[in-house]
Amino acid sequence: MAHPVRLRLLAELADLGQATATELAERTGESPANCSWHLRQLARYGFIEEAESGTGRRRPWRLIAHQIDVSRREDPPERAQAGDVLNEVMLDQEIAALREWFVRREAAPPAWREAGFSTYSWGLLTADELAQVETEILQVLQRWAARSRDRVDPARRPPDARLVRLVAWGVAHASDRAAPPGDQPGPAAAADPSEESPDDHR
Repeated sequence: MAHPVRLRLLAELADLGQATATELAERTGESPANCSWHLRQLARYGFIEEAESGTGRRRPWRLIAHQIDVSRREDPPERAQAGDVLNEVMLDQEIAALREWFVRREAAPPAWREAGFSTYSWGLLTADELAQVETEILQVLQRWAARSRDRVDPARRPPDARLVRLVAWGVAHASDRAAPPGDQPGPAAAADPSEESPDDHR
């Protein structure tokens, strides 16, 4: 899954609804043979399947998995490590896509320019509350991901619908680590005037 070509193929299938290896090769710049090999690997592990339409080399592929969850949970070490690699590759691709949007945003139609957004927030949560946030976000994403299954039938989706990248993550702040019992910091010591920083006089 962490191979960039496979992730690109999944994105193109999500956009097109269904496509042959040759059509995907034209979209990705890869050879049809290379696309075909990666498509078979994705099908082997249940991410895509052959569409019912088409015959022989014109047999198109379509997406099965419309959402990828790479949370580690209680994964064994090997699977957890693979998930970390996939996370890194996907994060790189999503950040690249976001930067591309910033570059071409002004050329987008006004409605899409206004609708596109990025948001950043901080909150103090328990682990259980963070799990609840994940559940609520997944419920929203899954509702719209279901729409992408209708891309093979244009009559079942709005004519102005476009593929939208929906990305979310929630992780504990790096310095927010619980101190071991009995190792809680005590009251702050009085500052030594001789150790004042220049900021103290601003």
